[in-house]
Amino acid sequence: MTAPTTPAPATTDDDPDLPGRDAAGDAFDHDALPTPPGATATLLRSLLAPMKARVALTTFLLLLQQAAVQAGPLLVAYAIDSAVPAFRRADHGPLIAVAVAYLLCAVASGALQYAFISLSARVNQDVLLDLRGRIFRHAQALSIDFHERYTSGRLISRSTTDVESLRELLDEGLQELVTVILSFVYISAMLLWLDLGLGAVAVASFVPLYALVRMYRRRAARVYKLRSTAIAAVIVKFVETMNGIRPVRAFRRETANDAEFKALNGRHERTNGDAMLEMARYVVGSRVVANIAVAGIVLWGAYRVAEGTLALGVLAAAVLYLRRLYDPIDRLGMFLNSYQSAAASLEKIAGLLAQTPSVPEPSAPKELPAPRSAYPGREVVFDGVRFAYRTGGEVLPRFDLTLPAGQTVAVVGSTGAGKSTLAKLLARFYDPSDGRVLLDGVDLRDLAVPELRRGVVMVTQEAFLFSGTVAENIAIGRPDATRADIERAAKAIGAHDFISTLPDGYDTDVRKRGGRISAGQRQLVAFARALLADPAVLILDEATSSLDVPGERAVQRAMSTVLKGRTAVVIAHRLSTVEIADRVLVMEHGRIVEDGTPAELIAGTGRFAGLHRAWRESLA
Repeated sequence: MTAPTTPAPATTDDDPDLPGRDAAGDAFDHDALPTPPGATATLLRSLLAPMKARVALTTFLLLLQQAAVQAGPLLVAYAIDSAVPAFRRADHGPLIAVAVAYLLCAVASGALQYAFISLSARVNQDVLLDLRGRIFRHAQALSIDFHERYTSGRLISRSTTDVESLRELLDEGLQELVTVILSFVYISAMLLWLDLGLGAVAVASFVPLYALVRMYRRRAARVYKLRSTAIAAVIVKFVETMNGIRPVRAFRRETANDAEFKALNGRHERTNGDAMLEMARYVVGSRVVANIAVAGIVLWGAYRVAEGTLALGVLAAAVLYLRRLYDPIDRLGMFLNSYQSAAASLEKIAGLLAQTPSVPEPSAPKELPAPRSAYPGREVVFDGVRFAYRTGGEVLPRFDLTLPAGQTVAVVGSTGAGKSTLAKLLARFYDPSDGRVLLDGVDLRDLAVPELRRGVVMVTQEAFLFSGTVAENIAIGRPDATRADIERAAKAIGAHDFISTLPDGYDTDVRKRGGRISAGQRQLVAFARALLADPAVLILDEATSSLDVPGERAVQRAMSTVLKGRTAVVIAHRLSTVEIADRVLVMEHGRIVEDGTPAELIAGTGRFAGLHRAWRESLA
């Protein structure tokens, strides 16, 4: 069975978090995700599909509101041409009727506008709520290789800045667009009905306005894509610097970071300026066209009124309609401004949501067979496994290995030998390029993720803790665990004593990334978390590297008891960790070069024996 080569973190000389420059000197995004054709429109339709009825109702409310608004000039024309002459004849009825009708239209317009804004606001918030949830859920579902090459700062930009751009469009822009379209339809029909000549001239003036809109859209689309990339780079740099504030201080990177941030901030400023300049060009051009059209129609209409071929009320209504038609042109520019920004953002979001996990869920998941003994351990087999990262050579050439159920295996070797890759394949953070990894005879690719995560748990060097209490962090792998279960796991691993000394014991908030406790203590909490999850296979990837010698010894004593009956893979540079293993594998260039018990390898003359002697001498 052959799988596509798995992507790995990009390792180029350029900083992948910063936008580069193309041949024209414009910014481009190293990590821009390809957006499949039609993905943006599909995403928008899927967001609006659950609320079709409410969208239709908001549109209907706006139709009624515009009808009430556009009735005003007709009432003015009637008042000038009919109601005022009747008033002069002492007939007050028509003028009173016009005043009442105008008042009713104003009240109806306000009430309908209020109803429209209230309903559309709820629709908009539901759309944004859905979109943020989709981004969060999808980002969690994507495979580890994606997160290793696509920075957290960019994900933050997608769910904040880009969603905010869409919010501005939904809150303000769409209403402006629909208003302009409805105004165009209503007013064009009214002008043509009032006077065919005036209506035809007014409609003809839309041709240069349409040309301006097309030119603005074409130019602004490019500018807003660059702006979206620029603000993402600013966020990435900020997040990266704050996350790495300790090495920044330790290596005095403040000045260099400030210079880099200033350059990125300047690029963002320039792209914002370019966007405003395009907007200014459009607004000025549209106003010139609108004013020339209105002036021409007024002059021609006045001439016709003087000749008696056009009623004064009709001319007044036509001028009012033209002002109502051309006034929203500036607001249409604001819509186009919001639209281009939102379109660029939505394209990036659609590109993110179009990404598929490189480690997909099986279409027909299988279950693990019942354990073959009273112990939870399961057999692990690497069957003809090959693996290569996206940007590098083959890390594991053909690799075959069998780990019997319940055996603790230590894997040692130089940096780059393939130890951590072996662990990541067993945890199914990656899939092999070729071959299979079997757990009790079942291919890991055939196991549903929940089933796999119950069976295989990995403890890494990082020992990441979430904001929350110590007890909550220990119980992450088993949320239904009781406090007694949590304390039992902590005692087994040797973490209970230090937890008891914390201000609130197990209820102490460890704060962001576990910053309230030391690195060694975080590692002990991570061990307790793994043990409470009660996995069949436990992977320790240099998991004792943060512990001091007494702490490591305490963990080793606990492990010798806790790992009994489990299948364990222990990857470590510290040879002291090997003492708990039943078997030692020495790896070089993705191959196993030595395999035996610790005593056998120490007594020999191979690489492990040399490493062990050097380690003993370093202790002396």
